[in-house]
Amino acid sequence: MKLDKKIGILVVAYNAVSTLSKMLDRIPKNVYEEIDEIAVFDDASKDDTYMLSVGYKEVNKLEKLQIFLNEKNLGYGGNQKRGFIYFMERGFDVVVLLHGDGQYAPEVLNDMYDPIINGEADVVLGSRMMKKYGGALKGGMPFYKYVGNKVLSMYENFTLKMNLTEFHSGYRAYSIEGLKKICLDNMTDDFHFDTQIIVKANHNNLKIVEVPIPTFYGEEICYVNGMQYAKDIVRTVMDYKATIKGKRKVFAYKEYYTRYPVKMYPFSSHYEVIKILNRKENLDVLEICYGEGLLAANISKKNRVSGIGFRAPSGSTDKNYLEYYQCDLNKGIPDELTEKKFDVVLLLDILEHLYDYQRMLNDAKGVLKDDGRIFISIPNIANLYIRFNLLIGRFPYADRGLLDRNHLHFFTYSSAKKLLMNNKLETIKIKYTPIPIIEVLPVFLKKNLGRFLNLILFLFSYIFVRMFTYQFIFITKKEE
Repeated sequence: MKLDKKIGILVVAYNAVSTLSKMLDRIPKNVYEEIDEIAVFDDASKDDTYMLSVGYKEVNKLEKLQIFLNEKNLGYGGNQKRGFIYFMERGFDVVVLLHGDGQYAPEVLNDMYDPIINGEADVVLGSRMMKKYGGALKGGMPFYKYVGNKVLSMYENFTLKMNLTEFHSGYRAYSIEGLKKICLDNMTDDFHFDTQIIVKANHNNLKIVEVPIPTFYGEEICYVNGMQYAKDIVRTVMDYKATIKGKRKVFAYKEYYTRYPVKMYPFSSHYEVIKILNRKENLDVLEICYGEGLLAANISKKNRVSGIGFRAPSGSTDKNYLEYYQCDLNKGIPDELTEKKFDVVLLLDILEHLYDYQRMLNDAKGVLKDDGRIFISIPNIANLYIRFNLLIGRFPYADRGLLDRNHLHFFTYSSAKKLLMNNKLETIKIKYTPIPIIEVLPVFLKKNLGRFLNLILFLFSYIFVRMFTYQFIFITKKEE
């Protein structure tokens, strides 16, 4: 152990019979004394890698070296997942990923794990693009790989708003606590696993640090198809962006899917509510929601926001709440909040999802101050889009929107007003949101054409309320 931290080295190996023992020989003595275990995971090699590594352990009498053979090939990413889980289950603090082909230098292993041991990082990436050892080209990286690496890294930095010198080094170290915050199960078994894990680490606000490493290209066989790898990188980054924006739910990033992302263009329900709330300060606000915490991020700077929802907010959004309770909203507001009083209760995009929305409305009135307001947004099932689909015999359920497959109730303008009246809520103001055509336009059209169409559709929804309104926003108070 070093500083009471348990350090593991994960060696992923495939057909490495000519390189593995040489790589293990290069591990410095002081590093071997500091670490607790080296685990070689042979990914069902077609050569004698496994037998070689077993023999190497016996000949050198290395107690800290453990050898494992996958019964079938798990793939580059799948082999890493098995190794990471192995170290998690055994209570390690740090795991360093090392390749059995000798392409990454064991001589700098301590540079990889020291930042984590010292509390300076959650993830350490070895970079061949940093200049300490002369850079990638001096170390023999083929020029076409160098250019491809730089281009892909520029794309990833731009898209993910990061600033790394290299995304594509396989020399990494992870804190086990950091790995536990990342869902490994739904990640690829292929080579772009390395990119997906950086994406997830960044999403979870893990501290990522780069350290320079030497570049070495020998006679090892490369099993990566360069063009396919590049396509996979671009696709997986695009999949992540689409998922967090709620455009589609991609399996690899399903835990980040935002069912209802905050819509910040004019006349949208979120835009209108945020604009109203941010006119004042020091309001006590209760948000009743799915638990994504994105709306709270836009109102918590001026106001005190509490929240309840079906699920807990993510690590990056829970800080927006003064307090938050995960609960079954069909059972109403939790007892912990029933004794409190709020200036504003937000029921946005939620009543249509509840079996017992009457109970939630009553509970919301119960925690509302006498002069407080309840903001309620309700989708319009009589919207022109729905009418047209019914006309041609369709009822297209989707992951979100007017026909979200999780909707249990559907409302028109008249039935929504009747709902509020029956629950003794007086409507102070109604706002009408337009069909969100701006969301389906390409990015380069959103600013000009998108905003123009958005304005036109808003005017139509204001004039032809029942047909063109997408959502109704009711600002209500308790009847006197």
